[in-house]
Amino acid sequence: MINCIAVDDEQLSLDLIEDNIKKVPFLNLVKKCSSVFDAVQILSTGNIDLLFLDIEMPDMNGLQMLKTLKSKPMVIFITAYDKYAMQGYELDVIDYLLKPVSFERFFKAVNKAFEYHSHNNAPALVSQAKKSCIFIKSEHKIIKIDFKDIDYIESLKDYIKIYCGKKPVLTLMSLKAIESVLPADEFIRVHRSYIVSVNKINFISRSMVFIGEKGIPISNMFRANILGLMPGLSS
Repeated sequence: MINCIAVDDEQLSLDLIEDNIKKVPFLNLVKKCSSVFDAVQILSTGNIDLLFLDIEMPDMNGLQMLKTLKSKPMVIFITAYDKYAMQGYELDVIDYLLKPVSFERFFKAVNKAFEYHSHNNAPALVSQAKKSCIFIKSEHKIIKIDFKDIDYIESLKDYIKIYCGKKPVLTLMSLKAIESVLPADEFIRVHRSYIVSVNKINFISRSMVFIGEKGIPISNMFRANILGLMPGLSS
């Protein structure tokens, strides 16, 4: 679990960050702070792994605040201004997000933090294991799903259903968001509503991919993914 705080002088921005954090099972929001001074006090405990930080704030901006810290957590800037991007990266931040931030972009940034945290806080074998799975929040539980166990994933508006074995797992996430963390050589998008595991495909017709007895439609938009995987289909 990654303990984090959010720092922004705008309450609406803090609430939006909190909403996004609640959707990510490996994040734990310790505190929302409307001033850098409150944040510095909490950071002094040493129990914070990740800092979501605005830049332009009263009294002291986010860049100045970071320079005062002897020991910095991982940092993701969330700001309305792109002019500080170079300075931000010079401070070795994980990512630099411009408001308004979509959940997909937020999710991509925190997954960078997750990989960095795993690499720096666990033995090599554990770090490798993290990259072979994803942790999903479902039914008030956090469930570990190995990529090798996934058959296919179906989009249901704001939710996705991950089919892996007898009982599918339902979670609040977009198909685009989970696609960004799946191994690109193991999963392909075949339809706006479906991602399939390449290793679980039994056979393919011109309009369907079959995983076991389940037929999944191939849309024209994503047909190139199948043709690129198996060029013989284009004949």
